[in-house]
Amino acid sequence: MGSTVLSLRIDGELLDRLRQHAAKRGMSVQDYVVRTLIRDDFDERFKVAVEETEKFYGETEKLCGPAGPAVTRDAIT
Repeated sequence: MGSTVLSLRIDGELLDRLRQHAAKRGMSVQDYVVRTLIRDDFDERFKVAVEETEKFYGETEKLCGPAGPAVTRDAIT
């Protein structure tokens, strides 16, 4: 996977804050911004995955109840 250049025009105050945050982590501003974007992308994909899981198990819960299928000890033996 190759890389591509992305150019941004940002406010001086924002750049200063980004520099401070990056410096606290011992990172360059570029690395800090890229990691922030990656983390945000992951968070969004994780949120969607959780919602899809809840939809799936929500459907199962409607069919089986909140504890899942009712299995008693007598049914096993």
